[in-house]
Amino acid sequence: MTTKILPVIMAGGSGTRLWPLSRTQYPKQFLKLSPDGFTLLQATLLRLRNLDCAEPIIICNEEHRFLAAEQMREIGIKAKIILEPEGKNTAPAITLAAIYQAQINTSQDDYLMLVLAADHVITEQDRFEQSIHNAVELAQKDKLVTFGIVPTHAETGYGYIEKGEAKLSGFEVKRFVEKPDFETAQQYLDSHQFLWNSGMFMFKADVYLNELEKYALDIYTSCQAAMQNTQSDLDFVRIDKSAFSQCRSESIDYAVMEKTTDAVVVPLDANWNDVGSWSALWDIQTKDIQGNVITGDVISINSEKNYIHSESRLVSLLGVENLVVIETKDAVLVADKSKVQDIKKIVETLKQQNRTEHFCHREVYRPWGKYDSIDHAERYQVKRITVKPGQKLSIQMHHHRAEHWIVVSGTARIHKGKDNFLLAENESVYIPLGEIHALENPGKVPLELIEVQSGSYLGEDDIVRFEDLYGRC
Repeated sequence: MTTKILPVIMAGGSGTRLWPLSRTQYPKQFLKLSPDGFTLLQATLLRLRNLDCAEPIIICNEEHRFLAAEQMREIGIKAKIILEPEGKNTAPAITLAAIYQAQINTSQDDYLMLVLAADHVITEQDRFEQSIHNAVELAQKDKLVTFGIVPTHAETGYGYIEKGEAKLSGFEVKRFVEKPDFETAQQYLDSHQFLWNSGMFMFKADVYLNELEKYALDIYTSCQAAMQNTQSDLDFVRIDKSAFSQCRSESIDYAVMEKTTDAVVVPLDANWNDVGSWSALWDIQTKDIQGNVITGDVISINSEKNYIHSESRLVSLLGVENLVVIETKDAVLVADKSKVQDIKKIVETLKQQNRTEHFCHREVYRPWGKYDSIDHAERYQVKRITVKPGQKLSIQMHHHRAEHWIVVSGTARIHKGKDNFLLAENESVYIPLGEIHALENPGKVPLELIEVQSGSYLGEDDIVRFEDLYGRC
């Protein structure tokens, strides 16, 4: 029997503190925020390239399934993607992966689940790998291993783990403690007996499930029911939505780790960062001579220690310091770098005002490509649509709007009623209200077109799909 590491990547977070880049439909784990130029999800998987790993399992929200699949395709990694109908915190998510692994493991291999968050940055690769090897030794002895970050300062934003008796390359967990005030955090740092709680774990699937059944039977039962009638299509594993809705939301710490007598902690000192805020991103990014982190079209004069991100236009700074300035196509954030933990209050305000800027970007990604909402008013909307080579939008119709398509570049195959024909650059077609239609890119280069919608209602939910390559309804 051989032992393999099974990576389980939790990719279901929303990342509201990195608004306006991170949004509900495009959260931070899918953004290129890693210092190596990859998205945080991609960097998490690539971090495991030197380890003997099985095909990874990714757990993500159903709405993000194509983002996850496309990002895995970009880096050449095949993964199974378990789709959560709704977020239920880490204990149920990990339980789904553990049950799935138990269901599909017909070999004689002994798998150790390595549970990682998709939105962490770790830059000391050798030290990371050594901590993983240290954890393997303990997990093979049926211990539930968590990784504790060696603290570098008194931090009030993390929970802590107090070390107990030494066990091989780790320690028994004496206790978990909540986020402390600054004075308490300083005491923890000075004692050298506390580690930051990273939210990373390693254990055998059956060992975890046995402990979960003992301490959180309701979660175990709900997840078992949700995994009874799974459906697989492409790389996706769909669970029973109704059964999973009955599961309570709980973290693995509360459900299992704080109760079990088999919890151990392995120190991790590998320049770890959970990228929980813009100030955290400023800490890990390359800075100019004035201490600024700059992305995009930016002019900075007599300004120091700022984080500036420009997506679509010129951003200029003059005589300011310690600011976060984030510009996107539909929103601008200006914040004191010391106050960025409160950005979630802006997001809550947007929700209360029924605005969409917390939910999606002006530019929206789809499995077939993307669209950018250029302009809109009460009875019209203009979009720039990009369709990837070989991709096709669903066969659909609308009850409340007509559409006019003008090809800017590439070639479009149009399905309109019973007619099928090609459109080249500078050619157009009108789709009347109620007409069944579809759009396809038969070429080798991206198809770019302008879509003008007009009608009494222009919402994205005015789509009746008759056939879809991507399983949407």
